[in-house]
Amino acid sequence: MTEMRRPRLGVGMVGYAFMGAAHSHAWRTAPRFFDLPAEIDMAVVAGRDETKVRAAAARLGWREAVTDWRALVGHEDVDLVDVCTPGDTHPEIAVAALEAGKHVLCEKPLANTVEDARVMAAAAAARPDLVAMVGFTYRRVPAIQLARQLVVDGRIGQVRHVRAQYLQDWIADPQVPLSWRLDRQKAGSGALGDIGAHVVDLAQFITGESVTGVSAVLETFVHERPVADEFTGLSGASSGSGATGPVTVDDAAAFLGRLSGGGLATFEATRFAYGRKNAIRLEINGSTGSLAFDFEDMNVLHFFDATEPAATAGFRRIVVTEPEHAYVSAWWPAGHGLGYEHGFTHQAVDLVRGIVAGEHPRPTFADGLQVQLVLDAVERSAADDSRWTPVPTSQEAVR
Repeated sequence: MTEMRRPRLGVGMVGYAFMGAAHSHAWRTAPRFFDLPAEIDMAVVAGRDETKVRAAAARLGWREAVTDWRALVGHEDVDLVDVCTPGDTHPEIAVAALEAGKHVLCEKPLANTVEDARVMAAAAAARPDLVAMVGFTYRRVPAIQLARQLVVDGRIGQVRHVRAQYLQDWIADPQVPLSWRLDRQKAGSGALGDIGAHVVDLAQFITGESVTGVSAVLETFVHERPVADEFTGLSGASSGSGATGPVTVDDAAAFLGRLSGGGLATFEATRFAYGRKNAIRLEINGSTGSLAFDFEDMNVLHFFDATEPAATAGFRRIVVTEPEHAYVSAWWPAGHGLGYEHGFTHQAVDLVRGIVAGEHPRPTFADGLQVQLVLDAVERSAADDSRWTPVPTSQEAVR
């Protein structure tokens, strides 16, 4: 018998820097470790600088390079547009791709504003034949998948508390130069949207509940930074000329939240936590147990079963690398561990499978809009000083 030929899925990616490199690795790797229902063709990458985008295409494995994303969207070899650009460009690119009949993968947060996110979600809803997915890749860490399954299985009972933190330190030094992530016009917000969006999404994904209300504070610690001459990774390098520019986003966000199931949540996002490189920390307390996770030990999930005898009860350390765990059977023997890049590969796998099956893998653009609504509520709450209750000093209290 002749084996049936799998359909080809042509991918075009807009942007080629930090996120572009991570997505490129995923597109190269997914078909080599997973049995996909389509052949992946890394057809085209787009970037504004012709020399740099051609070099990126050669380095990252793309067949062709173009300098106009519109040419990529209209390219006959492109079936899926992968958007890896700053948030201010997401709406125009994603909507154009959907209108051109292309599937879309868009990096998070979905947009810089609720208004833009609504437009994107509406464009996706108008094309139910196409897949439109948001890149909240941490959902696809096997330990996070296990946490979600334990909640679904009722192992921690009703959710009472969520504590969610995303702690980094890459701009704690005031001499770290400006990048687009510190420009509100391009990024929309700072720590809130860049990393806070991730823990909002994770808290809602694991619990299966939504954030229904918030009380928030935002803070910018460093208001002027050196101007960058070139950009690498998350940040850039400065020549030391003395030129500075304004930081127009928040450096840190902290907020309380209420969950749809009646529980309470606390969220913190900062890029000023020295010593914390990528600490996504989640603890969920329920009526019959608890879960705890830290991305800096990403192959481990801690689980407490409150139904066990008190004399022997304690947090159980689960190494989430068994073939029975989500995605793991395609990789290495138990205990050999996965890394940051694997979440992007798992995202590509689920996306391709969804496209071929005619299904809509989550998070969808509607899910991205819901996270954007939370971020917007945080900003509105933080701007409302009338809700801030001052605490008098002890001297004032005795007058």
